[in-house]
Amino acid sequence: MNWEQLLSLKRQGDTNKRLRKEQDETRLGFEVDYDRIIFSSAFRSLQDKTQVIPLSKTSFVHTRLTHSLEVSVVGRSLGRVVGKKILEKHPHLSTIHGYQFNDFGAIVAAASLSHDIGNPPFGHSGEKAIGEYFATGKGKKYQEFLTPKQYQDLIDFEGNANGFKILTESRQGIEGGLRLSYATLGAFMKYPKESLPKKPTSHIAHKKFGYFQNESSFFKEVAQEVGLLAHQIGNETTYSRHPLTFLVEAADDICYTIIDFEDGINLGLIQEEYALEYLIKLVKDTINTAKYNSLATTADRLSYLRALAINTLIQEAARTFVQYEEEILSGNFDMALIDKSKYQAQIDDIIRISIDKIYQSSEVVEKEIAGYEILATLLDRYCTATDNFNNERASNYDKLILKAEGNNFDHKNDNLYTRLISISNYVASLTDGNALLKFQKIKGLEI
Repeated sequence: MNWEQLLSLKRQGDTNKRLRKEQDETRLGFEVDYDRIIFSSAFRSLQDKTQVIPLSKTSFVHTRLTHSLEVSVVGRSLGRVVGKKILEKHPHLSTIHGYQFNDFGAIVAAASLSHDIGNPPFGHSGEKAIGEYFATGKGKKYQEFLTPKQYQDLIDFEGNANGFKILTESRQGIEGGLRLSYATLGAFMKYPKESLPKKPTSHIAHKKFGYFQNESSFFKEVAQEVGLLAHQIGNETTYSRHPLTFLVEAADDICYTIIDFEDGINLGLIQEEYALEYLIKLVKDTINTAKYNSLATTADRLSYLRALAINTLIQEAARTFVQYEEEILSGNFDMALIDKSKYQAQIDDIIRISIDKIYQSSEVVEKEIAGYEILATLLDRYCTATDNFNNERASNYDKLILKAEGNNFDHKNDNLYTRLISISNYVASLTDGNALLKFQKIKGLEI
């Protein structure tokens, strides 16, 4: 892979090449990507989607929106630090093509901003709830009518693949979705493969999948435009990650490691003094002990340690990226940057406590249970009404369901897979509160 191709400014539908040296510096294409994402309705909906605690009304708790904004800030810093080093190593990118180190920051920031845009309500349990409806619930009946890959898309419903669909799907009057630059889309593509084969290797890029069958053609167009390396696994083609994807992933890893931990402290799920001790271990090389001891409140001490911890991990991730740049460009770097960190032991300790005290807390578990019931009910009502409509046996109740939802999903499409993905995409687009309200209305609990 080469940086000039990886930093492509092309957008869906372009007929002419966009050159970096001809860009308007006051309205740079990579920065336009960020603007388009932040003004999109899909991004705004993240304000009412779970990051850690589903349906929480606590002001301390991060939502997907605040998490995504924080990841984008960390991603921008990571991109700029790395970009400066890349341009020093490959000066022709700047002198001949006009790229600047801020370009790397802008791409990573935009991809980071959108990294959770396809996630369903109720956190990762939302993905599992949709998948299990088709794998073991009433939706299993569709298996015999779908190809293996189509069915796998549904039973392993993946927020990353759904995000790519949201960012790129054409709608009436809107060709190419948000029409982001291919560089940003490439950096967004965390798992550049189809749903099958499932986890064909231990490579980090094969952990999940990155696009549904209906987006296969355009996904491959982006991969080829930015020059991702193609690999054959049996009869299937997978791709190497875009190098900047490793920075997007690192930004996410840094934020959820540190900030979810902070949420746990603020919610009283983790003992304050115990937690501060673990953060101090992470920043022991950079902490100003006198300044720390002068802080009067736990909140101030926590804020100071959080800022130090994030900066420490940003510098460490950037150093790792630059060190392994050649392996990354050749597609041979097979793990997350944070897994190469010298702070791995401290990070593992923090994550272990977060799993035990936060992710598996009774509040989270109880609300995730409710989320399963809510999403399964919505999927079943929408799928049943759509099936009956297409078989010309829709009941009055089915017609009311479809009328209430209007054009929210494609219930008239002749293709079964397209209908099911459309319904799943719509359910995934709902906020926690909206999904709950629709469930209550269907159950007759809210009129």
